Amino acid sequence: MASTSDYARDTVLAGVRAALGRRPGELVPPVPALPPRIPPRARGRTDDDMAMLLDEIGKLGGRTQRVSADTLRDALSGLVQAEKIRKATLWQTPELMALDVSVILSSLGVEIIPAQAGKHALAQCDLGVTGVDLAVPETGTLGLRSSPDRPRAVSLLPRVHLALVHPESLRADLTTVLQEMRVNPYFMLITGPSRTADIEMTVTIGVHGPQVLDVWVVDL
Repeated sequence: MASTSDYARDTVLAGVRAALGRRPGELVPPVPALPPRIPPRARGRTDDDMAMLLDEIGKLGGRTQRVSADTLRDALSGLVQAEKIRKATLWQTPELMALDVSVILSSLGVEIIPAQAGKHALAQCDLGVTGVDLAVPETGTLGLRSSPDRPRAVSLLPRVHLALVHPESLRADLTTVLQEMRVNPYFMLITGPSRTADIEMTVTIGVHGPQVLDVWVVDL
C-alpha cells in the first residue's frame, strides 16, 4: 500500500508530466547542443593581459605592484612596516626559495612559521606568501594549486595574503583554467580579498579569509 508521501509525490509528478505533455515512462528528449553565446577569449599580448589582471584586482580592492629581484627587499620592507607584520608563513616552493622571500623577511625581524605548523599557528600569522599557478585577466582571478608544500591555509588564515605572480601563469579565460583543473582539481580560485555579506547585505572584509590581498608581478 502506497504511503501518503508516495501518493503526494506521484500526484505532483503526474501534474508536471501533464503540463509538459508527456506520458508515464516516456524518455526525456536530449538537450540540444547550442553554440556558446560568448566565444572563448583569445590570449592577448602578455603585457596587455598582465595590465588587465592588475587593473581588475585593483577594482576588487586588491593592491598591486611590479617588483624585480633587486626591488623585492624594499617592497617587502614596505609591506612589513605598513601592515605591522610580526609573523609570516609561506609556501616551500622552488620559486619562493629562489627569491629568498623567507630570508628577506627574517632579516626584517619577521618570525617565520612553517607552513605545516597547524591551523592555529598559521591563524596567528600576519602574512601568508604564495605563488600563483593560474591567473585570469578578465576577472582578476588567481588560481592556487594545493599540495603538501603549498597548503591552502597559507592563503586563507593570515590577515594579509601576498601572491607573487609570473607572466607564465596568465591564461586566456576561466574555461582554460577549468580544463587544466580537470587533471589536478586541488585548486583554490581567489578573486579579491575575502568578502562576507549578512542578510541586510552589509559587506564585511576578512571574516572568512584575508583582509588584505597584495598581488605582485615578479619581473625576472
